[in-house]
Amino acid sequence: MSDNKEEAIEATISELKPGMKSVNITFKVMSTSEIRKVESRRDGETYTVLDATVADSTAKIMMPIWNEAIEKIEEGATYRLLNGYTGLFRGNLRLQLGKFGSIATAEEPIEEVNLELDMSAEEHESQRRY
Repeated sequence: MSDNKEEAIEATISELKPGMKSVNITFKVMSTSEIRKVESRRDGETYTVLDATVADSTAKIMMPIWNEAIEKIEEGATYRLLNGYTGLFRGNLRLQLGKFGSIATAEEPIEEVNLELDMSAEEHESQRRY
């Protein structure tokens, strides 16, 4: 009997691939975009979002930060993401907080980051389910 809980995956940014779930990862926020408003096609609600470039010693990736989580994010700070996931936006890999994920200040700051390998630069095919 399974309760559908997936085993958490401890990962580095360079190990991320499309469709990963229950990802635990530590990263440093390198830069953030302007906050913008987005209207949901699904429910018509308006949400706020900013795009953060986050990195660790292995690579960097784009991570959209939504609504209340925006207030928790600061450039130059190191965070621990629990139960995040990866998704594609216009064919590019993104690290996602999601509604079941949590983010908190990491115990140890990341000093060295690799900005050369950009995991969001490579285009991926969408996984279509038929």
